[in-house]
Amino acid sequence: MKSRRIKPKNGLFWLVAIVGVSLDQLTKFWVVQNFELGESIPILPGVLLFTYVTNPGAAWSLFSDSGEWLKWLSMVVSAGLALYGWFARLPNRWEAAGYGFILSGAFGNGIDRVLFGEVVDFLHVFPVTRFPIFNLADVWINVGILCLLFVAIFFPEPHSGKR
Repeated sequence: MKSRRIKPKNGLFWLVAIVGVSLDQLTKFWVVQNFELGESIPILPGVLLFTYVTNPGAAWSLFSDSGEWLKWLSMVVSAGLALYGWFARLPNRWEAAGYGFILSGAFGNGIDRVLFGEVVDFLHVFPVTRFPIFNLADVWINVGILCLLFVAIFFPEPHSGKR
């Protein structure tokens, strides 16, 4: 009897999501274990520092005073994206990767919010500009958005011509 290989639906979506969450959580764990809160170490002086801070809010510390709802938002978005990845047939690799990256970012930061009430941030780019310190989950969300923009620009859905 010949065995059939089962190919998971949206495999790239799940691969990106799982690897993304894993890298995010591993890097945050490493920072927490090896840095003092507020400690900063130059990696590329003037360009990139690892600076350990926490953020109870969203990007740029928005909603820091009322961020309790952010953990639930992160988890609802994560659940919605996971269901989408489970049931929908994502038409191309860019879209699958894009949604996978967004899921990994939302879930990675959601894990922090649920477990600790705040997010661990450590990537400090161009410190002279005072750009906010962020983490890999934030990077993944932005990469996912770029992937979806790429799809929208270069793979627009064909119009049926009916009105």
